[in-house]
Amino acid sequence: MESAHAIDMPESKKANGSGKGKAAVGAPAAAVATTKATPHPRGGWKKGVAIFEFVLRLAAIGAALGATATMGTADEILPFFTQFFQFEAQYDDFEVFMFFVIANGLVSAYLVLSLPFSILCIVRPHAVGPRLLLLIGDTVMMALTIGAAAAAASVVYLAHSGNPNANWLPICQQFGDFCQSTSSAVVASLIAAALLLILIVLSAFALRRT
Repeated sequence: MESAHAIDMPESKKANGSGKGKAAVGAPAAAVATTKATPHPRGGWKKGVAIFEFVLRLAAIGAALGATATMGTADEILPFFTQFFQFEAQYDDFEVFMFFVIANGLVSAYLVLSLPFSILCIVRPHAVGPRLLLLIGDTVMMALTIGAAAAAASVVYLAHSGNPNANWLPICQQFGDFCQSTSSAVVASLIAAALLLILIVLSAFALRRT
């Protein structure tokens, strides 16, 4: 009885060893099967962000074009005049307003040209190059828009309020339509700048999560 028991022990160890060997042999096959079943990664949330950015670009184009057209057509002639003078206010009478029109026109052109790159970001959500290029361009255009809007806003403020210390009289009491057009243009330009700021934040966030 004791000898039989001594013989059975090696057989059980051998059986266990062979079982472990079979498990080791079968393990790579299971790993290969799991790897083949892994799905290909898709755009996911980045594609949704790219679509939202495209919509924001369209809105920014509308705001920048509206600011350019409103300021560029700001003109008012007073109904009374003298033999030698005609009281008229135009945007090109102020160099700041001319700079405003040029700056917002450039921003509008840039936003239109950036649409193909925005569509590329929708088609290829993981592409870094187009998004980085848009991020740099949006930053430059936002700075230009804010600078032009701030400069024009200072002149609009003087037109509304004047400056008693410098003996500058407000003109908006006489040129009401002109002042309303210039004020609307400044507001539209600030809206375009705000939309560009949102685009910059979204692009930076998407690049950071790449």
